[in-house]
Amino acid sequence: MASSTPGTSVAFFTCLWIFVLAKDQQQITVKPGDDVTLQCLDHRGGDIELLEWTRQDPNENVFVWKHGKMFEDPQHPSFQNRVELRDPEMKDGDVSVILRNSSINDTGTYECRVKNSNKITPPQLITTITMIVTDSGGEGGHTGEGGDDGGRFRLVVALLVCNVLLFIGMICMIYRKCYGHVKKNPDIKAAV
Repeated sequence: MASSTPGTSVAFFTCLWIFVLAKDQQQITVKPGDDVTLQCLDHRGGDIELLEWTRQDPNENVFVWKHGKMFEDPQHPSFQNRVELRDPEMKDGDVSVILRNSSINDTGTYECRVKNSNKITPPQLITTITMIVTDSGGEGGHTGEGGDDGGRFRLVVALLVCNVLLFIGMICMIYRKCYGHVKKNPDIKAAV
């Protein structure tokens, strides 16, 4: 079994964190009046006991689903009658919601939190989405269905950084393996 060097371990964990951070954050831009899908997939398994969609700054409840039904009491009035589950059965952990008739006031950072029946912990943050509603000439109508260009760019950069770090770690490991034997065995050094 090959031993790993500290460099390869650091490279591996750095890549893991870069991938996790790039994956869970999205940014979407839409026009006023658009219906927007806020995408969230929970692949941890187990029955979903609680689903919370909130908007930060100000902290507002967008959608709360508990024990098989939607709760309107904690929902902020500006979101009432405008938010619904994309898949009411939440097949394959799809807890995405559709926000109807977006307005500039909906601009903000949205968080999707899920509590599963097989977890004792509080609801876990699954996805963070920054939504910008603008009527300027920028990109509009993007519903978050297929990911955004910024998210793809971050993922490509993260993968490139990971490959470079892993390559450097492999070079360090090969160097230590080849030249480490020379330092330990002086007879090999004389033959070289």
